[in-house]
Amino acid sequence: MTRPITRRRWGPGLVIGVIVAAGLACLGLVFSRPDVAAMGLPLAIASALALTRADAGEQTTVAVRALPLTNDGTLHTEVAVTGDAEVAELVIVQSARRRRHLILPVGREPVVSVSAALHSGPVAAVRASARGFSADGAILGPATEIAELVRNVAPAQTALPPLPLSPRLTGMHGNHEGRRPGQGGDFRDIHPFVPGDELRRVDWRATARMARRPGDLLVRRTNTLSDATIVISMDTADDLGAVVATWGSGDLERSGVTSLDLAREAAASIATAAIGAGDRVAFHVLMHGGRSVRSGAGARHLAKVEAAIAATGQAGEDARFHRTPPVPHGSVIFVVSTFFEGAASDVALMWRAAGHRVVAIDTLPTLNRERLSREQQVALRVVLADRDEVMHDLANTGVDTVAWREGIEASLSMLARTRR
Repeated sequence: MTRPITRRRWGPGLVIGVIVAAGLACLGLVFSRPDVAAMGLPLAIASALALTRADAGEQTTVAVRALPLTNDGTLHTEVAVTGDAEVAELVIVQSARRRRHLILPVGREPVVSVSAALHSGPVAAVRASARGFSADGAILGPATEIAELVRNVAPAQTALPPLPLSPRLTGMHGNHEGRRPGQGGDFRDIHPFVPGDELRRVDWRATARMARRPGDLLVRRTNTLSDATIVISMDTADDLGAVVATWGSGDLERSGVTSLDLAREAAASIATAAIGAGDRVAFHVLMHGGRSVRSGAGARHLAKVEAAIAATGQAGEDARFHRTPPVPHGSVIFVVSTFFEGAASDVALMWRAAGHRVVAIDTLPTLNRERLSREQQVALRVVLADRDEVMHDLANTGVDTVAWREGIEASLSMLARTRR
């Protein structure tokens, strides 16, 4: 709901009426024509009546309400104008790019705004403001404050194969083969019976064949099944589109798919695949004051992570993170970034030096280099060369690097076959 402003002003009709009435009166006096002066009397009376109207008669308020999401990729928003004015002029800006002007009666059926969501993440679906007017447009009410509705658009997801695992799984229950003795896994070894072993695990054949003294028992031990801890760290410093000519312009309508679109898609796909396998997932945004979701599992936790991913937008210039997010021991860390800046690569190297398995997800889209000047092409080659050096440094230190493009399933499957 918006808060109205109490100031009002004259409308064009009232201004014209006052000027015409005063002009006719002056002409009648100058030329001694009372009939000419009398012609302006109705305009003068109508203008006087309009000036005596109460201020509250032209005040309006604007309320916006989000309607349920549809399957066709459009955002539906309900905009209602209420107040004491007769008619209102409503200005709606859809998805921060298209402006609509409407003249509608106040207090009637609300207007439904339909706008397309070109990108995922937080989108300003509607920005609306209204101004009421009465007395046939003679009195214009004050313009309301801008009512804005931000919708968090969920990204598309890709079905992923089993994710890479850490060499040290610390969980006690799960679907992955662990390294500690327990139950549920593959054969580990034959071990002498010790206090605490279950009698049903005694291998009588091995005992009869390998026991050295009477009374010795041998048990058949297996590995435990463990769950993995997946940590998703998203770098939101850059939002670069596929069209290089739009970098820095903020033109998201012509930019094509952006790096943050791919980052949100990668984060949501990884979280869905991990929780579907029974693992635990944590989500962190690499910025000062960024969102963080602690490690958890289950459908309810997945919905919480997906909501945090959909609400993640581009960070400001001074939003660089000051403290490395906490990471559980034995985690697999997915660092999602374009790796143009050094912060994401630095934290990836730090986690790799601490013994974690780190997977660098490159979210730079396939670049469209059309409409670039010669100087811009040279600058782009220099920037990409610096980025290639960063990616080589990550690969040389044991960080797995994967580009989020077509064929990502095969790349992750290859990484999942080995444990670093």
